[in-house]
Amino acid sequence: MNYRNISDLNKIILKRLSIIPRDIDLIVGVPRSGMMPANLLALYLNKPYTDLHSFINGYIYKAGARAQFFDESSGRKNILVVDDSVASGRALAEVKDLLKDHSSRYNIKYCVIYMSPGREKSVDYYFENVALPRYFQWNIMNHTSLEKACFDIDGVLCEDPRPDQNDDGEKYIDFILNAPPLYIPGSKIGSIVTSRLEKYRKETETWLQKYNIKYNELIMLDLPDMKARQQANNHGSHKANAYKSKPYILFVESELGQAREINRLTKKPVFCTETFEMIFEAESVMYNLKSGKYLPFLRKYGLKARAKLRNLKKYSSPKQVALSNE
Repeated sequence: MNYRNISDLNKIILKRLSIIPRDIDLIVGVPRSGMMPANLLALYLNKPYTDLHSFINGYIYKAGARAQFFDESSGRKNILVVDDSVASGRALAEVKDLLKDHSSRYNIKYCVIYMSPGREKSVDYYFENVALPRYFQWNIMNHTSLEKACFDIDGVLCEDPRPDQNDDGEKYIDFILNAPPLYIPGSKIGSIVTSRLEKYRKETETWLQKYNIKYNELIMLDLPDMKARQQANNHGSHKANAYKSKPYILFVESELGQAREINRLTKKPVFCTETFEMIFEAESVMYNLKSGKYLPFLRKYGLKARAKLRNLKKYSSPKQVALSNE
């Protein structure tokens, strides 16, 4: 697995800024992941910028004294369209299709920060080759693989309770029901794994429903009270056991010490929201084979084989299946 945070994004842009021609008139960011690198490029190159749909409608952002204003983008010919990455190339193809009617009026070039090896010819400029699978800090909560991930609650989905709220009684129940949300995922989660006690399941489920958080299962600590939980002191192993029990590929944990322990016990990646770093020092050989870090051609072959099987299932009619079983 490869991971890049916002600091990495900024560093690679500064390091390779010279690859972008200085005759660019306007930088256009592809919402939403492309807006951050587009903004950074615009700042460092001192160029105006806008988002894709505003550009299509003839507007750019213009800095004002106290706010942002818009004016028409006519007269700007050299356009740089920026996204954060290319994976399959499908999203980029959709962007190019949206802009096909503008190609006669503008000289449009395409740029991404992170490129998938083998897709380099799909853009005019890219900053770094980063192989799949990969995660970026700025879109990890909207990643397509969250259903193969475990999430902690406190410090991830919501704030941690203050010491005065953590009384294992009425104050704690009030905290659970009214906890301020933090990082709400944009898609369904595989498992929520928490050190909250089982007796608070109802209140926890109520809060999750309130913020429309979708998940397959909620795993809690089956101990009678806070004192027993403190004596057991098995937060990391409790979470690691749930992580190991299924073919999950990521755990999102709030506390750095627990993140490292989960990684040590499972040898699988853990994303820590305390530091926004990915902990994967102890990856197993099997995980590295599955992820493509070792012998990447095996993963590529496996993905192609899986796609073919899915197509066969998709286009096989019930009648054909019945005949094959006779």
